[in-house]
Amino acid sequence: MSEPSIEAGWVAPELIEEFPGLGLRHSVVGAGTGRSPREVKERLRILSDRFAGAQAINMRHQPIPWAYRVFYRQIGLDPDRTRTAIEQLTLERLEDGGFRTHGLPADALNIAIAETGVALRAFDAEAIEGRLCIRDSAPGEALAGAPGELQKGTLTIADEARPIGLLFGATAERFEVERATRRIALAAVQVKGVPQIAVEEALWMAASTLEAA
Repeated sequence: MSEPSIEAGWVAPELIEEFPGLGLRHSVVGAGTGRSPREVKERLRILSDRFAGAQAINMRHQPIPWAYRVFYRQIGLDPDRTRTAIEQLTLERLEDGGFRTHGLPADALNIAIAETGVALRAFDAEAIEGRLCIRDSAPGEALAGAPGELQKGTLTIADEARPIGLLFGATAERFEVERATRRIALAAVQVKGVPQIAVEEALWMAASTLEAA
C-alpha cells in the first residue's frame, strides 16, 4: 500500500500569531461510505480492551489530549462540556461498553483518533474548491445548513470559497461524507503540543484503513 500524500493547509496569519502551533494537514483518499469489514470491527474490539477503567478516565492528562484541552480553553470552549475528539470517543466507549461500529469512514477515523489522540475530520473531497485552511469567519458568512450567520471570529475550516465546517464542530451541507461520496478528504487539526509525527500517523492510519476496506 502506497503512503498517502499529505498536504499542509494554510492558517490565517493573525491566527498563527495568536495561536502558535496551530496547523492543518489533509489527505485525499479514494473511498466512500459503507459497512466496516470484519478486520476493522476486530480492531475496534481490541482497542475497546485498551480503553477501560482508569486508563480511560485518565486519558485527558496525557500530552496530546491535554494539548487540545488547553487550546479549547484558549478559544473559549469548555473541554468538560464540549469534549475533545479523543475524550468524546472515550466517553462513548465507557457508556456503550466498547467501541461500536458506525461504518466507514467513521470507524477509520475513530481508530486513528483512539490510537493517536489527534483530532480528525472527514469531508467530501469532490465538493472542496482549492486548498483547505483555518481562518476566522468573514462578516455575513454562514455554515451551509445551519441557521443564521456565524458569529464574528468563529474559527472555521474553509476552502477557497467558503467555510466547510467549524474548527471543532459541525460540517457544512454538501461537504458531509454521504452515500454518493467517492473521494474523502481527511483533515487533522494540530495545536501546540501535538507532534507533527502524530498528525501524520493519524492521517496515514485513517487513510490506510479506508483504502484496505
